[in-house]
Amino acid sequence: MKKGLILILFILGLFAAESKAQKVAVKSNLLYDATTTMNLGVEIGLSPKWTLDIPLNYNPWKPDNGRRLCHWGIQPEARYWFCETFRSTFVGIHAHYADFNVGGLPDWPLISKSMQDNRYQGHLYGGGISIGHSWILKKRWSLEASIGVGYAHIVYDKYPCAECGSKLKSGNKNYLGPTKASISLIYIIK
Repeated sequence: MKKGLILILFILGLFAAESKAQKVAVKSNLLYDATTTMNLGVEIGLSPKWTLDIPLNYNPWKPDNGRRLCHWGIQPEARYWFCETFRSTFVGIHAHYADFNVGGLPDWPLISKSMQDNRYQGHLYGGGISIGHSWILKKRWSLEASIGVGYAHIVYDKYPCAECGSKLKSGNKNYLGPTKASISLIYIIK
């Protein structure tokens, strides 16, 4: 986790001097909010058509029902805006890293039986591309939606349940598919 914080501070430091004349926005992804995942993003205007988006998320909760959705992650993204920054449509290229401890999930569509009966602990990293659009609500408020696809390499240990048991196996998996989804509420700081 220390490495991730150092990386974030380094990236922000690179753009601190340049961002004085540019726009800066803070944002929250409402989809993460729906899963009780704390999140905060900062987007920095780099030029009239380019921004750097740096969202962080963290979920430390361990409900009494044995479920786990603990994780923290970062997904920096360079964005090219077709009109002007923070308005209209953009395309982006992102990287991502996350540590996770998940399992005991409910029997919902798209949740595998293995994720219901076991717990997985590990990390992932990768990258992808995205497309999105921003709608201005008021002078400083916007709503943004984006979706992305890409690759993730997942390294994990598998356990038989959320709180107990010996490790069943260690493994890794390569994933290709959706890597990003957001509906974000944005406040633009001038």
